[in-house]
Amino acid sequence: MTPETTILVAIGLPLVGALAISLAGRIGPNIREAATAITSVLLIWVVWGLIPTLMEGGRPSIEVSEVMPGLSIAFTVEPLGMLFAALASGLWLINSIYSVGYMRGNKEKNQTRFYVCFALALSATVGVAFAGNLFTLFLFYELLTLSTYPLVAHKGDAATIRSARIYLGVLLSTSIGLFLPAIIWTYTVAGTGDFTAGGILAGKLNDPEIGLLLALFVFGIGKAAVMPMHKWLPAAMVAPTPVSALLHAVAVVKAGVFAITKIIIYIFGIEYLFESPSSEWLLYVAAFTIIVASLVAMRQTNIKRLLAYSTIAQLSYVVMASAILKPLAEVGAALHMVAHAFGKITLFFAAGAIYVASKKTEIHQLRGIGRRMPWTMAAFTIGALSMIGVPPTAGFVSKWYILAGAFEANNLVAVFTIIVSTLLNAAYFLPILYIVWFEHEKEGDKEHGEAPFLAVLALTLTAILTLAFFLFNGPVIELASQVVKGLS
Repeated sequence: MTPETTILVAIGLPLVGALAISLAGRIGPNIREAATAITSVLLIWVVWGLIPTLMEGGRPSIEVSEVMPGLSIAFTVEPLGMLFAALASGLWLINSIYSVGYMRGNKEKNQTRFYVCFALALSATVGVAFAGNLFTLFLFYELLTLSTYPLVAHKGDAATIRSARIYLGVLLSTSIGLFLPAIIWTYTVAGTGDFTAGGILAGKLNDPEIGLLLALFVFGIGKAAVMPMHKWLPAAMVAPTPVSALLHAVAVVKAGVFAITKIIIYIFGIEYLFESPSSEWLLYVAAFTIIVASLVAMRQTNIKRLLAYSTIAQLSYVVMASAILKPLAEVGAALHMVAHAFGKITLFFAAGAIYVASKKTEIHQLRGIGRRMPWTMAAFTIGALSMIGVPPTAGFVSKWYILAGAFEANNLVAVFTIIVSTLLNAAYFLPILYIVWFEHEKEGDKEHGEAPFLAVLALTLTAILTLAFFLFNGPVIELASQVVKGLS
């Protein structure tokens, strides 16, 4: 199978898997979940099989269809997209393992629809990762929104439907109202929307126009949750925890920050943006989002809402790193997508495990729960320390590169933001760890132990990945470094 054919197989495989899952659901849950696991394993095999080609300098691409002259559906595998696709496909398998324990343990309804939509979302995610131009990126970005809406609305009650409509409304209105006009403007002035090393806009726009076009892209890509386009994310917390993990770690938010980073590098070009004063606003908006979202997180009493606002802040680390416009910071942006994915999926898995085992959703209810759920809360502790950036966790590695890039650029705003936000992260995570491990349960608390085995297995695996990335990050750094190779 050629690399070009492999691209199409990677996008099509989850679609075939979705059909197989739907049919298997009519036979029984074990067959359905086996179909999910087999599909996810095959997707890893296909996607990761492209890594050696990239490491050797290959950039396989394929054009599927020309919609009209100059506008085509095309795919290209480049280092940043490869990193995103490998991350999403790998975590899908672990999320699928977790989902079996969570969905059965919580006796959720419509489980077949859940697994089918998950597979459809992964197909769209791989399409986003391998998009060869802005038009293809937009198509799969929208498909990702539509395929995840039923997952957010899974419970089906009135409150859930209202929140799901906020999710859908914000993401569709920003993409159609801002992202699409930005794409049309780019095609008009550049004559192409292809992702090209060094960018395609140099000399095509004057300085104020550069800043305006950048704003259309950044705020139009609502999945990145840059304030004020962030409200969909807390609203989506009505979804089951495996969906929250999908939104925050595997697909949706990562698609947002991935798209912004890719557009900065391959559409604007780092050097071109660095020379444009009108692009400087992005760093300040990202810094504002990081600090304000962290402050809001400190006020939350619900576990998942705290994690949601933590995600908003962590996403803007990627945006801010991209906006620093220095090679080390761009590598840090790519690394933080991975580090945040490992740490945050662990935290959401733990939150879901707590709910399945004890039905507890509030932080004050967690007193002494570490004694009843040691595996779950040990994983939660590792995820929290990674969000803070404490070694030996993944979060330390990515923050190191972002901070190094900030010093390289002599950007005191970025340095200040990283230091202050790290302190704020500690301020809302460390008290939780204290009450979990050192305070005593209230009298009359429900007797319970750990969540179902598969849920605990999954969160243990992601916690191990969070620690392992601190020591074994060389291949990821090498892949991320290829993104900015040759940039000054």
